[in-house]
Amino acid sequence: MKDYELEKRRYVIGGVAIIIVVVFIIRLFTLQIMSDDYKRNADSNAFLKKVEFPSRGNISDRNGKLLVYNQPSYDIMVVVNEARSRIDTTELCNTLNITKDYFIRRMRDIQDRSKNPGYSRFTQQLFMTQLSDQEFSVFQEKAYRFPGFYIQKRSIRQYEYPNAALLLGDVAEASPEDIKRDGYYQPGDYIGKQGIERSYEEELRGTKGVQVLLRDAHGRIQGNYQNGEFDTQPIPGKDLTLSIDIELQRLGERLMEGKLGSIVAIEPKTGEVLCLVSSPSYDPRLMIGRQRGKHHAELARDPLKPLLNRAIMGMYPPGSTFKTSQALTFLSEGIIDQDTKYPCHRGFVFSGMRVGCHGHGSPLNLVPAIGTSCNGYFCWGLYHMLTNKKYGSLHNAVNTWRDYMVSMGFGYKLGIDLPGEKRGMIPNGDFYDNAFKNGWSALGVISIAIGQGEVTLTPLQIANLGATIANRGFFYTPHVVKSVGGEPLDATFTTPRYTKVPPEAYKLVVEGMRRAVTGGTCRRANRSDYAVCGKTGTAQNRGRDHSAFMGFAPMEDPQIAVAVYVENGGFGAVYGVPIGALMMEQFIKGKLSASSEAQASAIQKRHISYGKTDR
Repeated sequence: MKDYELEKRRYVIGGVAIIIVVVFIIRLFTLQIMSDDYKRNADSNAFLKKVEFPSRGNISDRNGKLLVYNQPSYDIMVVVNEARSRIDTTELCNTLNITKDYFIRRMRDIQDRSKNPGYSRFTQQLFMTQLSDQEFSVFQEKAYRFPGFYIQKRSIRQYEYPNAALLLGDVAEASPEDIKRDGYYQPGDYIGKQGIERSYEEELRGTKGVQVLLRDAHGRIQGNYQNGEFDTQPIPGKDLTLSIDIELQRLGERLMEGKLGSIVAIEPKTGEVLCLVSSPSYDPRLMIGRQRGKHHAELARDPLKPLLNRAIMGMYPPGSTFKTSQALTFLSEGIIDQDTKYPCHRGFVFSGMRVGCHGHGSPLNLVPAIGTSCNGYFCWGLYHMLTNKKYGSLHNAVNTWRDYMVSMGFGYKLGIDLPGEKRGMIPNGDFYDNAFKNGWSALGVISIAIGQGEVTLTPLQIANLGATIANRGFFYTPHVVKSVGGEPLDATFTTPRYTKVPPEAYKLVVEGMRRAVTGGTCRRANRSDYAVCGKTGTAQNRGRDHSAFMGFAPMEDPQIAVAVYVENGGFGAVYGVPIGALMMEQFIKGKLSASSEAQASAIQKRHISYGKTDR
């Protein structure tokens, strides 16, 4: 007779054994197939994958002068799994000249995945950056005492000149946001943060390589695995040639010492930016080394905002430099012709409205109106355009005006190859409808005719206006890079952009700008050896007026268009004209004459008091 109790017991025991086997199989499958923890652990014991960083591309000016290059630097990397409880932390801290608190805090931050999302205890993590040669030598002598800590050779940027900081930008450690955005970067990698370094980061950075090193059971490096068969070589970044003339840039920064504002110069035939001055600025060498963070914080607290690139971010009323764009619009729309005259009774006076002007002959036609910078003339022109019945409504007339402004490069970003460009402000009909709920009139917005009111432009846009007039109706998207690794530029920067204005209208405006130099508001820019065309701007402000100038030279074969904007500098002829004239001379002649150098030194020494108000 069967023993059913024994039979059941056998099934139970067999079932338990099967369950145990299945659990072991699942666990082994999980560990060996689904999880790479043990594989990584085993690999890390046998191999050290050492990243080989490429050299970053050098940066030169248009004449081949080296501006930015690399010099060796050294980082300390740590593999946490190897370093635990195996080192004398006191000796390590003394060797690296750091405190025990810093060591503890740094190791904690490395292992904090919220701060270091790519953390693995089996891979190298950045512990300390940018050791000097002396610090490197001290550590290298004792490196064998600190298992898990390795030297990683890197390079840091060096700057040949203390100029063009905001244009060139800087390089710093990649942030967690940078790492999330681009899988190329790992914690401790460097990335361009501002300027050219940021906008051309992918071209400059190159491609990393990897060296696979073999270790023995004690973690000592035995050499390259398989004689380097699995190593990959780093690919250097591409060199950049800028359109900037560093000597012109240096002169511009000299002339703007002690002043707030900007100078922008463009080569009209190509759209290449010859200089991009923003004042105040700083020495780019402050942004290298372990003191970068400290220096950046100090600059950020400065009330004069040296980190603000006023050339592309400063949005200013363009003042009378804007009158040239109005003349072009009125001519194109048939509101005026070369013989149209308007009165100026020391300004525009009509129906209780008065916009003041300085004394000059009256009435005037267009060319002398530009030459004398007559406010009355351009206010009358805009009034007659906005009230013209052919547009059907004031709203439509303003939008037509706006379309001309946009075609000249205003109201939107021009697209320069630098980060942070602002668009400025060109109002349209909808803007005024929203701003004035109870209705608005042509007289209520008349100040936009003279570059005031709601209109704002960047210095780059003002310089581009000069380049467009120099070209008689077209411009190229301004750019600061001339070539990347010797390769041609993208078509974005080599395709001309035409305005809505017919070329014949530009002839009269050029005549007016020439008249301003020979006998008008820009007389201080006149020369006998080449013909300068210019237009002053005195932009009204809550405090002292801003001093502006826009011009180009030579008149018939333009080589340079320049805009100068000096905050609170007074009349355009005070700072704008002489600075603009000196910049033209430097570029066209290659150097300043003795008398011009004396004038430059005098301007350099003239500082404007801005107080301590946050601007």
